[in-house]
Amino acid sequence: MNKVYASAKEALAGVVADGQTLAVGGFGLCGIPEALIAALRDSGVKGLTCISNNAGVDGFGLGLLLETRQIKKMISSYVGENKEFERQYLAGELELEFTPQGTLAEKLRAGGAGIPAFFTKTGVGTVVAEGKETREFDGQTYVMERSLRADVALVKAAKADRAGNLVFNRTARNFNPVAAMAGKITIVEVEELVETGSIDPDDVHLPGIFVQRIVLNAHPEKRIEQRTVRAK
Repeated sequence: MNKVYASAKEALAGVVADGQTLAVGGFGLCGIPEALIAALRDSGVKGLTCISNNAGVDGFGLGLLLETRQIKKMISSYVGENKEFERQYLAGELELEFTPQGTLAEKLRAGGAGIPAFFTKTGVGTVVAEGKETREFDGQTYVMERSLRADVALVKAAKADRAGNLVFNRTARNFNPVAAMAGKITIVEVEELVETGSIDPDDVHLPGIFVQRIVLNAHPEKRIEQRTVRAK
């Protein structure tokens, strides 16, 4: 099975469609699949529900899809730094399912593991718990959270072999593995593509069983993944 595609456009072809739910990796602008997001914008699909820790910034990341009104709903944890997001939400043009960050990560992980729901203390007694089942365990109240699955997952990795085994770059790993696990079809954008077998099994962060398509983007813009040190 050939998992490698010549471009982000080709990797999305025949997979993305109107009205889908997408899980998108990244944390802020760190570890985002920027080429895949741009290609998704160019595809013109609309009515999307996006599961992502945040919604990018104006003009970059998922902010591109907000500008073109391709997203109808965000399932997110942090939504700051995006004026267009704020404008659309306050105007009632964009739905938002606000989710605590740890809960969002576990909802994706559980979805990928085939677990339909779980209980957590996070959000008990707040608007997060409104309309959700609660239950007591050992005298403590917990709220039930449903797991998340996505039609398509778009993720970013530092390296992949042709079988789709992935290696992430430090904190750029963030939400990418759980997003990949939660996707029915997972498309990964990588900076380096190597031959199958050249990555030591102990160095694989996510096995290729979770990956269906790969696209190489050797020179991403990477607005935030830069090391900054103090002057001596």
